[in-house]
Amino acid sequence: MSVGALRIGLLGAGRIGRIHGANIAAHPRARLAAVADAVPERGEALAAATGSHVRDAGSILADPEIDAILICTPTDLHAGLIEAAARQGKAVFCEKPVDLDAARIRQCLEVVAGAGTSLMIGFNRRFDPSFSALRTRLRAGEIGEPEIVTIISRDPAPPPLDYLARSGGLFRDMMIHDLDMARFLLADEPVEVHAVGACLVDPAIGAAGDIDTAAVLLKTASGKIAQISCSRRASYGYDQRIEVHGAKGLLAAGNRFATTVTRAGAEGYASDPALPFFLERYADAYRLELDAFVAAVLDAGPVSPSGEDGLRAQILADAATEAARNGRPVRVG
Repeated sequence: MSVGALRIGLLGAGRIGRIHGANIAAHPRARLAAVADAVPERGEALAAATGSHVRDAGSILADPEIDAILICTPTDLHAGLIEAAARQGKAVFCEKPVDLDAARIRQCLEVVAGAGTSLMIGFNRRFDPSFSALRTRLRAGEIGEPEIVTIISRDPAPPPLDYLARSGGLFRDMMIHDLDMARFLLADEPVEVHAVGACLVDPAIGAAGDIDTAAVLLKTASGKIAQISCSRRASYGYDQRIEVHGAKGLLAAGNRFATTVTRAGAEGYASDPALPFFLERYADAYRLELDAFVAAVLDAGPVSPSGEDGLRAQILADAATEAARNGRPVRVG
């Protein structure tokens, strides 16, 4: 693609769409060409805030002047929109997941491959500056070969019940980010998945057929282990931590706080709570993943995380769901 601003059409102007829309509008190598949303007021508000304009999704997809599509719609629309954009020869960035069904994801990836275009999946945590630096230092050999990866992910509060009903469950909705992060850090595919889940936060979540507390153990063919702990409740803020233990030491990345100010007294040390939720915690990551997408498309480089990364994380989430339900480990290929 020739050098210039990447013209992006944004599909979906909800919470995450507003984040991406603002980042596109502020990006020196991108332009928010148009916005579409099923709720006209949302689309109009985002267009007004970013200097863009509202169009329907069909006209955005068909417009030859638009180079790329960024998808922030409800999950059940993702795969179809990816395919429609790919058939128009457009690069695609899609929020996770491609779909809640792995077979449907495979069909979608075949369409993308056949169209010869690119697809990037929004696993934004890979771009968090601390997590990214940890991985860079891990790959540089600072602690030798990784042996155990520990990931802690706890939301401050559960999402609304109507969201949970269409989310695919905790493993496919919340933990899928952590499953991707485990793959990202291990650089060795898990072949065995153990999982347990419970409903300890809100009985209504259990009544809806979901869980709110879970732990997963992944094992790779070479014996490396990843352990993931998730909860829909954390009274102290959004809890996001990673440790990697290796043959020669430990790398760790901790929470981010509202300020770095601490107070010390006879009773001990106190600090501000962790940042309240993902929009604040991962603000830098959202900007950096857009940087990566724009650069890959304009400079004809590979996109990462790819559609294949999305499929592999979904397969692990499916395996964890099955393992927790049946009470026995699941082998994955």
